[in-house]
Amino acid sequence: MKWPTWEHAAIAAVISGLLALAARRGRTGRARFVEQASIEFALLSALYAVWRVARKLPLAQDEGAIERARQIVDVQNALHFPTELSLQQFVLRHDWLGWPTTLYYATLHVPALLAFLVWLFVRHREHYAHWRNGLAILTAACLVIRFVRVAPPRFLVDLGYEDLSEIYGPSIYGPVGTGVSDQFAAMPSIHVGWAAVVSFGIVAVSTSRWRWLFMLHVVITMIVVSASGNHWWLDGIVAIALLWAGLAIDTAVRRRVAPAEIVEPPVEPVALTVQSSTSSGGDGSTIS
Repeated sequence: MKWPTWEHAAIAAVISGLLALAARRGRTGRARFVEQASIEFALLSALYAVWRVARKLPLAQDEGAIERARQIVDVQNALHFPTELSLQQFVLRHDWLGWPTTLYYATLHVPALLAFLVWLFVRHREHYAHWRNGLAILTAACLVIRFVRVAPPRFLVDLGYEDLSEIYGPSIYGPVGTGVSDQFAAMPSIHVGWAAVVSFGIVAVSTSRWRWLFMLHVVITMIVVSASGNHWWLDGIVAIALLWAGLAIDTAVRRRVAPAEIVEPPVEPVALTVQSSTSSGGDGSTIS
């Protein structure tokens, strides 16, 4: 499956930047909207370009990846997690689940994230920067951690794991060293992290009583990344923890850099009473 390359994203970022500069000359509300939207699209395109470049380097380096995957298995067993293998075998026994599982893994994480960002920018602009910054911190952390090589379950064939994408399609990987993404960067799961941005963001921002239905996106993503043999449970848990940390960092920074609001107490009208006295006992007059 082909996604836009880093070159495509870089060109989109430049074009959006130029559009923002052109829109800045306008004085209407629509021009202001176009300027802000172009700036955000340029920023996201640039981040996507960096992500694509970083995810491709190094594609074939697997030193220590299998050993770390086995360590994750040991940790999950010690924590009495259900095995990803049992989930995968359930899908294999119910063949009709195979293709939807791999299709969801291969296609939904990017379009769902983009749709969420557009909705947030248009409908809830005041919350947009917070979730965009949380997304950026999460993605940056994933790109750093990925250099600690971890193999996904499908590489541990001795434990019985299979690559469901090879069985049902579509596949975004192919042979090691090819494909759109690094195959030994299972920890943490960018799929689960981005799905968490969408699900938690909608629940936190929306006021609709139906907003809780969107929690299904992160739940289903956790299931399909594990059932397809592409991630361990801990990969998704760590990604969600990184999102929480990213949002907390953004909140802390905002509180620190925002100017302190000085609230002046309201001035109450003061009545000045001037007493005029006469030798015979005068009357008083009041000035307000």
